[in-house]
Amino acid sequence: MKENAGTRAYGWFYSHACKKQLKAQYGGQTLKECRKEYREIIRRAKDIGPSRLLSAYCMAAWFIALNRGTGSSAEENYTLFRDGLVKSRLFHLAMGDADAYLDEKKLPGRLQWAAESKKRQCENDWVVDVLPGGEAFDLGYDYLECGACKLCRDEGCYELAQYLCRLDFLLADMMGMELRRTTTIAEGGEHCDFRYSRKKYSV
Repeated sequence: MKENAGTRAYGWFYSHACKKQLKAQYGGQTLKECRKEYREIIRRAKDIGPSRLLSAYCMAAWFIALNRGTGSSAEENYTLFRDGLVKSRLFHLAMGDADAYLDEKKLPGRLQWAAESKKRQCENDWVVDVLPGGEAFDLGYDYLECGACKLCRDEGCYELAQYLCRLDFLLADMMGMELRRTTTIAEGGEHCDFRYSRKKYSV
């Protein structure tokens, strides 16, 4: 795919979150190598068009680059990436909160997105069913195809996809939501069943 303002912005965003710890543990040269590898992965990646999940695609590219740049285990790199995101004020601000994410006014657009995804216009984009909330949860997604898994597959490191799945729970928690999930494509499932609910706080 072509580099554009979006891929560059997300690349900066994710590398900035890891910057301090990366430099402390591995030195400035490793950070440069990770950034260079990220750009090369993006250039090799199949285009996903005007996808709603470009941020997730770029996150996958950055995590792959991080693993290649540090040479450490996927578990160690996951911890570094996770901790960097948790400490990033900018990331917290960008994520928003449960009320914004679960706003019912967004449902028509999400249903349209799901219908468009079934056309499979871009090979590496996500394919999704959107489930309106009810008593059991506030918003659900069944991802039938996962762009992050496809990118990891294309890059010959499919085993890294499961670590990106872990981040979904972190992101939900940061936004004040609970995520329930019983299966993922990365771990051999036929789909990924996301069920989001607002956190219930005791008084």
